[in-house]
Amino acid sequence: MGSLAISLTSCANTPTGEALQRLVAADPALKDGSGSFGTPSPSNSPQPNAVKIPADFPSDIPIYPEAQLQSAQSGEARWTTADPSNLVQNFYQKVFQSNNWEIVNQPAETAGSNAPTNTLVARKNNLRVTVSIQTGLVPDATATGTTQLAIQYNRDSGESARAPDLARPSVFPSPTNTQSPALPTASEPTTSPTSSAGTSAFTDINKAPQELRPYIADLAALGVLNINATGSKSNSATSAVLFEPNKPISRREYARWLVAANNQIHANNPGKLIRLASATSQPAFQDVPRTDPDFAAIQGLAEAGLIPSPLTGDAIAVLFRPGNQLTRENLILWKVPLDTRQNLPNASVDAVKQTWGFQDAGKIEPKALRAVLVDFQNAESSNIRRLLGYTTLFQPKKPVTRAEAAAVLWYFGSQGEGVSAKEALQLQRQPSQPSPTPEVTPSPSPSQ
Repeated sequence: MGSLAISLTSCANTPTGEALQRLVAADPALKDGSGSFGTPSPSNSPQPNAVKIPADFPSDIPIYPEAQLQSAQSGEARWTTADPSNLVQNFYQKVFQSNNWEIVNQPAETAGSNAPTNTLVARKNNLRVTVSIQTGLVPDATATGTTQLAIQYNRDSGESARAPDLARPSVFPSPTNTQSPALPTASEPTTSPTSSAGTSAFTDINKAPQELRPYIADLAALGVLNINATGSKSNSATSAVLFEPNKPISRREYARWLVAANNQIHANNPGKLIRLASATSQPAFQDVPRTDPDFAAIQGLAEAGLIPSPLTGDAIAVLFRPGNQLTRENLILWKVPLDTRQNLPNASVDAVKQTWGFQDAGKIEPKALRAVLVDFQNAESSNIRRLLGYTTLFQPKKPVTRAEAAAVLWYFGSQGEGVSAKEALQLQRQPSQPSPTPEVTPSPSPSQ
């Protein structure tokens, strides 16, 4: 609930924010004692024909506010709403991200006989959820249920959840022929996810340099290393995913991982989280529009002042170039401010030569030079030492591999005060159960 409150504050006065507010708002029917639909029925009289949320529907799965439940069975429920599909999609992306769900894949559109469908898959611990939203439908002011929404859920052991087929005409009955469903109440049974952390099924981590493999494994288990559909290779027979550790990482991927790693590792510290940008934010970069799948992360970094953009006074930084390969100097420039949580001081080439001993310090871009110098103060926990070990050449323009990016993102902190992905993973795997009430026992004698 704390992270949801943060989402309400961060996206206030936006369509997604209004949807979130409706989610947590009090039910008017509870205020005036009337039913939600038409004439109230006696409180003790059940409605045998009303559709109800399945008893095994996990309480962690958000339900779109004011959506009308059409059908439900164990493992699947379907709704309709008068809101447009893009608002529904933004709602689920925002809530999943702010509540530390792992986005297994960004919304991907598939064609259907009635209308295209966007499918979003998310995972939290061993709970896997597939949200399918029928797109391309224009809401009618005189009609309800114009956008169709289906949620499938299962406790998985690594297999992919099946996306419901929204294209079949019989999947969603017409709202005019469907009896109004009963909304779930707080008294209905709920279930809680188990505490085991989900791990990614990367099968090629052994191709990474040996000293970098533990970093990849910890971040993968934490759900940070999300690879989009166009950047991964899967084996349909084994459902295995290739991480390709020696492949150069793009600026887009690193921005996504940077936000995910910071927010997962600092999940219990709201003051250190990076706020994802809302879908209504004015784009900071000309080549990262609101429709970009990584807009929320890239725009969020820009709005936080963590990457150069016109928002930080860099008038020439109007392009982000998301598909370009990430360089070492940008790797450090974007990461170090999240370690120190302070403005970077001025730095000189001589200072970097005296501290790091880099022979090519003069080739480092001036802004990155400051981050490189500050990183030296982190001693054995510095990003550059995890990245390169001992070296007298920084090679600032050299592309960064995925394995190297994982090494840098494994730890956040400065001068001995920080948190690693391994520590965050251990906290995540701790059972989330209430502390038992201590038994009252006689006070022991001093000799005991």
